[in-house]
Amino acid sequence: MQTATLSAIGDGMDPGFGIYVHWPFCAAKCPYCDFNSHVRHQPVDQPRFVAAFLKEMADARELSGPRTVTSIFMGGGTPSLMDPATVDAILSGIAREWHVPDGIEITMEANPSSVEATRFHGYRAAGVNRVSLGVQALNDRDLKFLGRLHNVEDALKAIRLAREIFPRMSFDLIYARPNQTVEEWERELKEAVSYAVDHLSLYQLTIEEGTPFFGLHKAGKLIVPDGEQSAVLYEATQDITASIGMPAYEVSNHARPGAESRHNLTYWRYGDYAGIGPGAHGRLSVGGAKVATATERKPEEWLRLVETHGHGMVEREVLDLEAQSDELLLMGLRLKEGVDLARWQTLSGRDPDPDREQFLIDHGFIERLGNSRLRCTPSGMLILDAVVADLAC
Repeated sequence: MQTATLSAIGDGMDPGFGIYVHWPFCAAKCPYCDFNSHVRHQPVDQPRFVAAFLKEMADARELSGPRTVTSIFMGGGTPSLMDPATVDAILSGIAREWHVPDGIEITMEANPSSVEATRFHGYRAAGVNRVSLGVQALNDRDLKFLGRLHNVEDALKAIRLAREIFPRMSFDLIYARPNQTVEEWERELKEAVSYAVDHLSLYQLTIEEGTPFFGLHKAGKLIVPDGEQSAVLYEATQDITASIGMPAYEVSNHARPGAESRHNLTYWRYGDYAGIGPGAHGRLSVGGAKVATATERKPEEWLRLVETHGHGMVEREVLDLEAQSDELLLMGLRLKEGVDLARWQTLSGRDPDPDREQFLIDHGFIERLGNSRLRCTPSGMLILDAVVADLAC
């Protein structure tokens, strides 16, 4: 199966319609992670969960109406803990509910510790054509610090297998780790790009409330780089990836032209997507309104709700135009292509405040692309939240 590719980013294409499937189970909980992931010491009843996924899909299809799917993403948790038969059943269920053209991007997240060649071949046979590997670091010391179950040897084996089996492959790294110097990160990143095919996700370590790292940080036992150090690491990241033809197309994502993540572009371009599974979120256009959905986070409670009511949805909110314009701005300014101003003006009912806009332009944080788009500069990306807050007022 060949995957569909994008032409140049910023081509004005429709944001698309994506399906997100959340597999909530992990072999272990990483100390930095605040995602909806759960460890179970007994085998998960995969056929029972498959049946529930299929029921929730049918409910989502009633809400979304007939749509053509442009991407599918299986995230988690650790989707690569699923049996290939489970993945096949889920993808077959999606194809029964919506129109799924041949060759669309179908991504699965995988952890190197759960990678086996037989599983990868099984996922490929089921229809997965892009894999995203949670490598996170390329030295064993930091992998242990991050709570990962794999070592560098496992990571490189998984990368090699992914390159052999799937048409497209990406992997993640986390930087701005404690005591990490710019020189160390540059060496590690240069090694990473030698393994990469067409896409890398490079995230700064953030301390999230409710995680073990949060408690350690609050107690002064975990020190991460300050704002100035983080900015230097970020700038080094941009320079290195751009120099080898994988520039940032989003604040943390880098790709060769045409290899951007189709599914994630749907989020950032503020398109529609259905969220299936425990803790999944969605955005759907229904009867002229934009509806935000969210499902029950706890897997067993979600399972009970689906088996009882046909879905696990616990939130369904019709977003007003102001909320939509804020979300469009929040998501779109993450992209190098920026925000479609006409779309933002239609939703917000106004033009950007000229004084605020000019202030941000004068300080080098944003720029206009003709009269049609507004985007952050590299300097603006460093203070993205503040820029968004300023423009949304």
